[in-house]
Amino acid sequence: MQFSWNDPTAIMFAIYLVAMLGIGALGYLGTKNLSDYILGGRSLGSFVTALSAGASDMSGWLLMGLPGAVYVAGLSEAWIAIGLTVGAYLNWRLVAARLRLYTERAGNALTLPDYLANRFEDKSNLLRIVTAIVILVFFTLYCASGVVAGARLFENMFGMPYGVALWVGAACTIAYVLIGGFLAVSWTDTIQASLMITALILAPIMAWLAVQGQLQPGQDLGSIVAAEQFDLFRGASFIGIVSLLAWGLGYFGQPHILVRFMAASSVQAIPAARRIGMTWMVLCLAGAVAVGFIGIPYFALNEAGAAAVNANGETVFMEVAKQLFNPWIAGALLAAILAAVMSTLSCQLLVCSSALTEDIYRAFLRKNASQKELVWIGRAMVLVVALIAIAIASNPESKVLGMVSYAWAGFGAAFGPVIILSLFWGRMTRNGALAGIVVGAVTVLVWKQFGWLGLYEIVPGFFLGMFSTIVVSLAGSAPSSSMQAAHSAVLQEFKRIGAR
Repeated sequence: MQFSWNDPTAIMFAIYLVAMLGIGALGYLGTKNLSDYILGGRSLGSFVTALSAGASDMSGWLLMGLPGAVYVAGLSEAWIAIGLTVGAYLNWRLVAARLRLYTERAGNALTLPDYLANRFEDKSNLLRIVTAIVILVFFTLYCASGVVAGARLFENMFGMPYGVALWVGAACTIAYVLIGGFLAVSWTDTIQASLMITALILAPIMAWLAVQGQLQPGQDLGSIVAAEQFDLFRGASFIGIVSLLAWGLGYFGQPHILVRFMAASSVQAIPAARRIGMTWMVLCLAGAVAVGFIGIPYFALNEAGAAAVNANGETVFMEVAKQLFNPWIAGALLAAILAAVMSTLSCQLLVCSSALTEDIYRAFLRKNASQKELVWIGRAMVLVVALIAIAIASNPESKVLGMVSYAWAGFGAAFGPVIILSLFWGRMTRNGALAGIVVGAVTVLVWKQFGWLGLYEIVPGFFLGMFSTIVVSLAGSAPSSSMQAAHSAVLQEFKRIGAR
């Protein structure tokens, strides 16, 4: 398919992109200071909090990586979706409200490094530096996965060379993040989340109806789909299932999701946001698995249109949309992939920008910088991180799911145990937090290189990080009386508010 402005699909894409840039302009008008730019002034209601958290979580892998994995391997890949659902629910239930309250009480922290530095009274700023470095390392890789997903979309849709598609896809996201900051990202995430769920409900239904219409009398799916592809346990060892379920552990440490909790208008907004967010997530994950699985019999019955999918399973959603819907509707559905890419990539760029601006530039270089200066430095940092991500993504052999899994494990292991313990355990110390972050991150980096036991690196990283945090905290001096008093005060206030 070649690019043409006479093509309805291209027109729908253009309408979508113009709308996103328009929202970016509105976000610009609402951005007065650094708090507005990187946290939206803590003004998000339940609905926007829920959908922006979901959209920023479910990147291009939701419409590309997960359906592709199911298309290639069958339902045994659905364990990822199960693990993610459990992990997301526990994150909403255990972390969201407590983090929203604690970050406000801990010096009105705007970023994760800011929260940890204030929570543990780290005057040396060592904890802030280490946290910011880990965020930059893993988020740059995570951003690169989003750039790859966007490039694949434009490459598949318009026949662009991968190198050109790389820049076009990235530019679409960079533009409105650069202009509008957190408010624009959150507002667009809400629209994008709605588009994603619509696409993931319609696509599998249409594919199912198409398959049913082509089956011969007396024929069923069992005659087309191999029995092992129905099997959740096919070729799945205990370690394999644990590795897939362990994706759920990653939620507790994802800065781009945690920042959505921090930005909620109040603790009381969290319960409603949890219910909305979990409903959205379950429907989206079920739709993604269904697209991949129903794609197996659909393309078996339509071999002439299966070339692209057989070459790269991650294009299964794109091919279903193009082959089963008229061009106008297909354009809207395929914009959902761009929505998934843009929603996550935009938030990731913003978190990287905030780490560089708030936790490095302001903390060490320009402590008295004006709010206007900080906002513009934040915008400059978005551009810098984006250019590095584009360079990493320049390899056309890159796979979206593989890059996401690495970054997801890094954040989950480095920050997950530390965030959980910091919210619940008053005996935790600064050195314990440092040990947990470093051990978790290093374990992921090393385990990934050697692939010991075939176990997903987040598992050893998460539990070794938690063990290190506890041991180092207990081995050192107890936290200061002011730190313990602050922790007790936050717990008492949380009980008083009674958020459920």
